[in-house]
Amino acid sequence: MSMQLFVPTFRVDECLTEIRECLEKGWTGLGFKTVQLEEEWKKYTKLPHAHFLNSATAGLHLAVKILKDAEGWQDGDEVISTPLTFVSTNHAIAYENLHVTFADVDEYLCLDPDDVERKITEKTRAVVFVGIGGSTGKFQKIAELCRKHNLKLILDAAHMAGTRFNGEIPGKEADVIVYSFQAVKNLPTADSGMICFADAKHDALCRQLTWLGINKDTYTRNNDKGGYRWRYEVDQLGYKYHGNSIVAAIGLVQLRYLDQDNSYRRQLANWYDQELAGIAGVETVKVPQGCESSRHLYVIRAERRDELLIYLNSFGIYPGVHYRDNIEYSLYNYAEGTCPNARKISLEALSLPMHLRLTYDEVKFIAERIREFCK
Repeated sequence: MSMQLFVPTFRVDECLTEIRECLEKGWTGLGFKTVQLEEEWKKYTKLPHAHFLNSATAGLHLAVKILKDAEGWQDGDEVISTPLTFVSTNHAIAYENLHVTFADVDEYLCLDPDDVERKITEKTRAVVFVGIGGSTGKFQKIAELCRKHNLKLILDAAHMAGTRFNGEIPGKEADVIVYSFQAVKNLPTADSGMICFADAKHDALCRQLTWLGINKDTYTRNNDKGGYRWRYEVDQLGYKYHGNSIVAAIGLVQLRYLDQDNSYRRQLANWYDQELAGIAGVETVKVPQGCESSRHLYVIRAERRDELLIYLNSFGIYPGVHYRDNIEYSLYNYAEGTCPNARKISLEALSLPMHLRLTYDEVKFIAERIREFCK
């Protein structure tokens, strides 16, 4: 028996049918299925814009770059972010020569609004909120702070595909939302993401920047009935960040099942809650009231985390750690000592196996091993 942290599930026949259409049509790149997925994502989220990318990391970079250029931010200006995230969140800020100011996290592992407000200075330009594990944390309070202090708000929703708050997809308060459809996410593909700007001009610029700054993509030119399909302009220094139709074809299938799959993840979380109740030395990380989390992660906090991890490995159980405090990395250790709660949590957090192939019996087995260890 081997219980991995993540095991993605694909509806293989349906995915192959969608991919076959790309191959038969002879269109595997930008356009066709990427356009279809963007339209379906807008319907699903009720967001005004959506652009399909080759990764969420690309999306985070574009979110920061486009807001920086549009707002006239200067190198060295500050963006407040969390130290409890995958490094791409904070790298995206650093790519644009902006300073990452770290704020501490709360009981939901998300940004603590009180510490965010303490960290705001005259050089602060934006806040990046990470919905870790699919949780909305205190996002609404962060949005209020951004309005109060006239700051831009970026929602890193890498874990939040399908999350709802009070019945609605969260993030309409944000200037831009970035989702991940990476290989082990709730909507898994090979690797890809979606960026959703609130502003139509930002969305249009984003589309140009993802195709090397060219003002007409190949799909648009292919459907151009004029005689100058080959002629285009390049007035931006862009990147090759766009997604392709093969990966989008997989995404279209996965989206059909996203709510169903997330419902089962929430059932797994309920089983974990039930089986782990009352174990001394173990605390389960809850989600806030009103949050219908995607449950990308199920996180516990254990006082002897590293020993527990090794113990579970001996039974074929392979949890993960989300995340190592980014301030521990040499690149960001200038902020040492500024986020004590994040540091403490990063030494205690353990993500238990969470995927669609996991069964109640396996959840019970994992909990029993944790209970044995904690006796």
